[in-house]
Amino acid sequence: MPIISTLSDVGGPDAPAPDRPHTGAMSSSPPSTDADCVTSLAREPIAGPEAVELARLFKALGDPSRLRLLSLIAAHEGGRACVCDLTEPLGLSQPTVSHHLRVLREAGLVTSERRGTWVHYSLVPAALDRVAVVAAIDRPR
Repeated sequence: MPIISTLSDVGGPDAPAPDRPHTGAMSSSPPSTDADCVTSLAREPIAGPEAVELARLFKALGDPSRLRLLSLIAAHEGGRACVCDLTEPLGLSQPTVSHHLRVLREAGLVTSERRGTWVHYSLVPAALDRVAVVAAIDRPR
């Protein structure tokens, strides 16, 4: 199952709006990710600042463990997962998983919310939609 097709379906009745981060002590704001103002690479050249931002997103997605984390969070009930639920499926230590989640959070692909001892993560569908729009290439038939 492709990751991008499942990521826009995450959320649930209590999930925050894509343009609004979770609230809480560990909450982080994702960068602006308005997919409507982004064009496909094949339609027109992208500007320098946009290329820098997109490179940061693609760099965060360029690690297999991070892609698996996005998939695990998307597949988790309610589209929200505790870091404690992500370590075993990846076969990585908790500090390593936390590092990968921090990279995803700093890229604006996930948000975090502290609940007691644990931190819970959810996807930012608008950021993932932006990546999907930019990567869409119209090929000649």
